[in-house]
Amino acid sequence: MRILSGVQSSGRLHLGNYYGAIRQFVELQDEGEALYFIADLHSLTTVRDGKLRQELTREAALAFLALGLDPKRAILFRQSDVHQVTELYWILGTVVPQSNLERAHSYKDKIDQGLSPDFGLFAYPVLMAADILLYGSDLVPVGKDQIQHVEFARDWATKFNVTYVKGYDPQDPDGKEKGHAPGVLKLPAVRVQEATQTVPGLDGRKMSKSYGNAIDLFGDEKEIRKRIMSIKTDSTPVEAPKPVENNALYDLLKLMAPSSEWPAIDASWRQGGQGYGHYKKQLADLFFTTFGPARQKRAELEKDPGEMERVLMDGARRAREVAAPVMDAVRRAAGL
Repeated sequence: MRILSGVQSSGRLHLGNYYGAIRQFVELQDEGEALYFIADLHSLTTVRDGKLRQELTREAALAFLALGLDPKRAILFRQSDVHQVTELYWILGTVVPQSNLERAHSYKDKIDQGLSPDFGLFAYPVLMAADILLYGSDLVPVGKDQIQHVEFARDWATKFNVTYVKGYDPQDPDGKEKGHAPGVLKLPAVRVQEATQTVPGLDGRKMSKSYGNAIDLFGDEKEIRKRIMSIKTDSTPVEAPKPVENNALYDLLKLMAPSSEWPAIDASWRQGGQGYGHYKKQLADLFFTTFGPARQKRAELEKDPGEMERVLMDGARRAREVAAPVMDAVRRAAGL
């Protein structure tokens, strides 16, 4: 089984990135051939400073390695180091209906956030589909808000196959029936980590770099504690039981607390007698207990930037080897 996913290098990695994606990536590297990329091409839609992009890409690579991704078991690479992806992006784009792009959730969300409605933002899902399809991916682990992108990739792969593969039947994409031909582009499956698909931010909305409500995984300790203490709460008195619905602090505690500790925290919360400040300090302690080893490993990795670059370049070489036969087949089918 070939597994493919990535993280955009448009800001510091935060708690939502870990529980919504990276933790799952680390677990999946033992389930099959895993390819994980740092989406620096995607970041062009929001980051307009080249030097900053390089720094953020480096930060993402350090985070992946510090959090447990093993380059011997998984392929870690920069998206822009595999040039076939931009070629597939264009070829695929020639069969993509404009109406699909107009209804893309990500485009509407970014416009609502005030980003300029440029071509890169509009065509973003096509590049994401190229990322997925280029490596013949079987499984794409994503957050719930990214499901549409995988559905688009499947739809557009089908459209390409119908257009260019003689004998292709969408009802038999692998060409198992007599007279049917298998598709050039494989249709991937999606996996959503239901328990942690949405991680709340400091203000209760989904944790996001765009909203400025994130807790950085590798930020300054003092600043992280300060941000945790700023989590938005209501005016429930100290002695009263605390609400559990739509409460970011409660949800974050439940997310981070070990299963052996959660029942006591939950019981205390529902019983009352402790103020929100007590639980915020508890959350901060859980954060540093959980991520202390990774933060230490990242500090060690940072001392040898050459080794990190070697990991990325070797990953790109391996990724290009996986992509090459897929791209060759696409070119032949399209008559290029």
